[in-house]
Amino acid sequence: MSPSPLSPATSPHTRTDAEVGARQAFILLRTVFTVAPIAFGLDKFTNLLTDWERYLAPWVDDIVPGTAHQAMLAVGAVEILAGILVAIRPAIGGYVVAAWLLGIIVDLLTLGGYLDIALRDVGLAVAALALARLATAPAARRRVAAGAP
Repeated sequence: MSPSPLSPATSPHTRTDAEVGARQAFILLRTVFTVAPIAFGLDKFTNLLTDWERYLAPWVDDIVPGTAHQAMLAVGAVEILAGILVAIRPAIGGYVVAAWLLGIIVDLLTLGGYLDIALRDVGLAVAALALARLATAPAARRRVAAGAP
């Protein structure tokens, strides 16, 4: 029986508590930044959670081609692709999601009335950056080279 990826290995290369904690943090962040962008991206096509167009600042609507609805459909497609990128290449996807969140933060700050959501997105952007850093840590590179998930 092989050890859980969330617990220390019982091999001669036993992981330290810090390595186990970093691995657990990486798995949690990779999971949430895969699932959430895909879920929110898909919802841009259905508007089940909210009317996404109300979060689009008028100046953004003025510079993107098409209607606000079409802009939100494009946003949804980008979010789905970002989630997939995190699943496949978290070292790159983490930075892409962080940059995307910074764009959302700028949109929300200029729109006004959604400062609470902008502040939440600052925390999410920092978490996405942490994911990217964890994915590029030397221990993560060794796991990838060894064929571990």
